[in-house]
Amino acid sequence: MQEHIIDMNEKNTLAMKLLHYFITEKGYTPIILQGAEDEIWLENLDEDYKVVRLVMRYIHNDEQYKFDIFKTNRILRKIKKKTLSFKLNALSIFLDLGGAVNLDEFKTNNITVVEVHEDSDIKKNKLLKSIFPDLSRKLKFSEEGIELFVKVTNDINNHNMKDQEKVEDVFSPKKPIITYALIIINLLVYFIPMLLGNSDIVISYLGSYGLSVKMGEYYRLLTAVFVHANIAHLLFNMYALWIIGMQLESFIGKWRFLVVYLFSALCGSLLSVVVTPDALSVGASGAIFGLLGALLYFGYHYRIYLGTVIKSQIIPLIVINLLLGFMVPGIDNAAHIGGLIGGALMMIGVGVKYKSSTFEKVNGLIVSLIFFGFLVYMALFL
Repeated sequence: MQEHIIDMNEKNTLAMKLLHYFITEKGYTPIILQGAEDEIWLENLDEDYKVVRLVMRYIHNDEQYKFDIFKTNRILRKIKKKTLSFKLNALSIFLDLGGAVNLDEFKTNNITVVEVHEDSDIKKNKLLKSIFPDLSRKLKFSEEGIELFVKVTNDINNHNMKDQEKVEDVFSPKKPIITYALIIINLLVYFIPMLLGNSDIVISYLGSYGLSVKMGEYYRLLTAVFVHANIAHLLFNMYALWIIGMQLESFIGKWRFLVVYLFSALCGSLLSVVVTPDALSVGASGAIFGLLGALLYFGYHYRIYLGTVIKSQIIPLIVINLLLGFMVPGIDNAAHIGGLIGGALMMIGVGVKYKSSTFEKVNGLIVSLIFFGFLVYMALFL
């Protein structure tokens, strides 16, 4: 029978304590990297230091240290690209550094390096105390040896299970009832008047027409979103609403989705009135662009899971459609832009589940109301 012996020397014990702190207390998650031996990479995109490295490998001279910095920068560039991060600060904690190594010699703007060999070094380190004030206190355990290993392992596993449950809660498929309801309303608004021979009357009385809105027919700002000019216009918008709406409603929930949709619709109609007050505008595209803006903000928070989709699908879709709006006559690009901005702002206001703080949501609502008030003033009073 083969036995596995756990090496509980001082370096490995300290590494386990640090790993326990960063995962269970600060919400970092391990990054799987090929070829990274005797080092642990941790990631939390919501922290100032988005990457933390625990380096157990012995580095005994400046050449090895210089190569470590070079390799770290190369990996950070890949992580930055994958996670759509504009700035990626990293903290490298060296647990086995030789006395001949000069940490200040190869400083970089995005990598902060510290050296610790035992628990007392953390308490003395001013930088670590300023970044993580509770670190030294959280490294105190009553368990030792194998008992410490078991406790740390169990705590990390429990924390990871809770995180996984949150991710499954957000990304598990849910029935998009609001999306279906919106599509049905749009279809009814188009086909019932068409069957009765009153399509032109519906467009005239429910479309967003700047002069009528300024005269007090404010309902047009919302009703215009459920009216379409022709069958191709209707089918294109309903297909987009079905594809985008199903995903976003499942991710953020029904009431958040409805609030974002309606707010985007109003912002799109208002900006349309500001830019083209003498034009008649109809269609759901402004609200759909709002859903894209909301999906962009949501995806940024969950970019570990959606980073590739954001880069390859969402951003190109937004850019291409906006460019088409500028180049093709008859497209109300002002409604698209107003909806896009409104959707992103209101998504901040309603918040991303498990990610947004109360402070962020309050600020999002305030900015959304300021933006809406500005559009109302520009559309109705100027």
